[in-house]
Amino acid sequence: MAKQIFYKTKEDIELIRQSATILGKLHGELAKMIKVGVQTITLDKFADEYIKDHNGIPSFKNYNGFPNALCISVNDAVVHGLPSEYELKEGDVISVDCGVLYKGFHSDSAYTHAVGEIKPETAELLRVTKESLYLAIAEVKQGNRLGDVGYAVQRHAEKHGFTVVRELVGHGIGRKLHEEPQVPNYGKRGNGVIFREGLVLAIEPMINLGQRFIEQIADGTVRTIDRKPSAHFEHTVAIIGGKCEVLTTFDYIEKN
Repeated sequence: MAKQIFYKTKEDIELIRQSATILGKLHGELAKMIKVGVQTITLDKFADEYIKDHNGIPSFKNYNGFPNALCISVNDAVVHGLPSEYELKEGDVISVDCGVLYKGFHSDSAYTHAVGEIKPETAELLRVTKESLYLAIAEVKQGNRLGDVGYAVQRHAEKHGFTVVRELVGHGIGRKLHEEPQVPNYGKRGNGVIFREGLVLAIEPMINLGQRFIEQIADGTVRTIDRKPSAHFEHTVAIIGGKCEVLTTFDYIEKN
């Protein structure tokens, strides 16, 4: 039996947009802080306070026992990394993933940052992963299918010699952080759930420089099996008037 998808009203989506605005501005502030020598726990403490100061709740904190406001995944960590006293180093890449609960609705967004100068192949990984996110978003419209999104990510990533993590997926989002449907980053055109009005998704390509295989270590962090870098970009989007609107934003990050 198919699991239920909760379609959102325009009023629901407006509240998700408000949550996403807080999240986008937070990402911009965090981007200013990311530099050599900064401890990742410092970013987490700032995010926790910022969200609460804006009348929100950190979506991730205490979710399935996760202790922090941010998932911070450095270098070969794909997702679910724990903030710590680790100091960022020249050449690192750092994925900052965050969710905000505001007026009963969640938003979710992630961005992978370069710390100083990074290797050219790693810079290419970040560029292609971000491009794959926007190619996926272009497939989100009334009448298209879930497989169209996964196909767009997979085709672009593999065309450039990178690999798609298959065990981790995007997701529906709304009153719960993770709702149906799951949104894989691989697939076949024309397969899967048909998109319709009011669908809200968190789309999040997770792409590896080396092999696609991953493992979860003791603290819950998911790492690449070959310890090569991974990149992760995520937006929360909605179908409104048959078309896709991106509710989260990278504008505050990229104007820094």
